[in-house]
Amino acid sequence: MVHQVLYRALVSTKWLAESIRSGSLGPNLRVLDASWYSPGTRQARKEYQERHVPGASFFDIEECRDTASPYEMMLPSEAHFGDYVGRLGISNDTHVVVYDGDELGSFYAPRVWWMFRVFGHRTVSVLNGGFRNWLKEGHPVTSEPSHPEPAVFKATLDRSLLKTYEQVLENLQSKRFQLVDSRAQGRYLGIQPEPDIVGLDSGHIRGSLNMPFMNFLTKDGFEKSPEELRALFEAKNVDLSKPLIATCRKGVTACHIALAAYLCGKPDVAVYDGSWSEWFRRAPPETRVSQGKGGKA
Repeated sequence: MVHQVLYRALVSTKWLAESIRSGSLGPNLRVLDASWYSPGTRQARKEYQERHVPGASFFDIEECRDTASPYEMMLPSEAHFGDYVGRLGISNDTHVVVYDGDELGSFYAPRVWWMFRVFGHRTVSVLNGGFRNWLKEGHPVTSEPSHPEPAVFKATLDRSLLKTYEQVLENLQSKRFQLVDSRAQGRYLGIQPEPDIVGLDSGHIRGSLNMPFMNFLTKDGFEKSPEELRALFEAKNVDLSKPLIATCRKGVTACHIALAAYLCGKPDVAVYDGSWSEWFRRAPPETRVSQGKGGKA
């Protein structure tokens, strides 16, 4: 494992509250609400408009993605990402703090954390405990929209943190990377359906291990300690000194694996952006494993 000084991946609610109180928000510190919920459940933008961390902007992951792709939540281009976050007042020198309002404490925030990192931005953190604990601890909220001064953000794609379909397919032969799937066990095994989608059977990529992302979080919605996270990887025989690819359904909860490994001192986990959404539609049937439907997804 490469030993290097890593930027803090987590900030506490107390730290953020004190930073806001001391007037630190501005070009050097921006806060993003990256909430997203399944259609027909909660409305992320509406909830943001009703209450959010003071000074936070809404990061709409539906807008900041490759809308031309047939697959879910694929990364936007460098230019698209740079333009989008620049309009949120973020430059290459900004410390970005990301949170979401999910009841788990964190769901989409690690995806946006990883997006900044894959586009070359080092100074980005997830709010540990999320908006759930911000509210529980009684920190201030507002309905006032934020109007940050636009900034210039130059995005530079770091391909080492991103894997494509072709690379994952090649890895089935070379086995250079460990492959870990972050979905719930039932979906990984193919015995529970993929939620909110038609035509996508559940199952997993041949040779992948299963580490459901919820296990990285405490029941109170905080990230587990590095020691607890290391024990989870060890229990699955995942070697953090060796290359690792994270996958899920659409490249979102896979970022929880990248974050957990980062907190253990491993900053180089790559995410398969297309994940199962792409694999199911493109990969040879013998590479799709399921305990339902006769053994193949």
